[in-house]
Amino acid sequence: MDPDNVLIAGDERDERPEASEPPPPAPQRGFIAEWTVTIILLLFGTTTLVQAFVIPTGSMEDTLLVGDHLLVDKLAYAPAGPVSRRLVPYHQVARGDIIVFRYPVDIQQTFVKRCIGLPGDHIRLENKQLILNGKRVNEPYVYHKIDYIDPYRDNFPSDPNVRVPEQALDMLMNHVQNREVVVPAGSYFAMGDNRDLSLDSRYWGFVPRDNIIGKPLIIYWSYDAPTDDLSNPSISIKHILDLVEHFPTKTRWSRTFRLLHGYPLK
Repeated sequence: MDPDNVLIAGDERDERPEASEPPPPAPQRGFIAEWTVTIILLLFGTTTLVQAFVIPTGSMEDTLLVGDHLLVDKLAYAPAGPVSRRLVPYHQVARGDIIVFRYPVDIQQTFVKRCIGLPGDHIRLENKQLILNGKRVNEPYVYHKIDYIDPYRDNFPSDPNVRVPEQALDMLMNHVQNREVVVPAGSYFAMGDNRDLSLDSRYWGFVPRDNIIGKPLIIYWSYDAPTDDLSNPSISIKHILDLVEHFPTKTRWSRTFRLLHGYPLK
């Protein structure tokens, strides 16, 4: 986040001040820059710079599969200083980014979803179709694996037909205008790509900015294991034996070292 602009009062002069040149645009992460950052993080990263996560559920299928092991770039959204901004191209959270964050209902849990709405955005769903700021949005990453229409999930916002936590109730009561959710300042709206089977902002509310850890950078390993094995905080003997016996055949080699990218939404 850029520091606040400060206006300093000085002596008044008759001369008109010379027009200053506009500041250069902020650097963007291109293909070479992304691979450079990836290599640096792989070689020298610590938990301060990069963190490893595993995907235990299918809420982001088919973008992320159960058993994908990710390295998460914790620098991507970090506040840029006067020197660091020239070394690492920080940027703001954008619509369509895949983000890793602390679950607002229980910050001990870590979730990964796609950022759909920024502060001030108006969001609704009509028969599974995302309407963002009054426009229908093409979402090529979304998979609908259930045919029927759920009145709350697929025509959102509406009266919930399931029990939702107080964060979601606050969203529905205080942040809905003209049948659209309006994302408040300092918050984001996130949904899973497996749209029909995702526990996301529709069910627990907004993601506070302070909860966002970073963005997935690369799949460094993908292993075909069940959710029960991956969601267990301690590695089970069963999982170890499975690795020993099936490592070559259950490793998804085609997903190894795959870079992850967002999809710009407008």
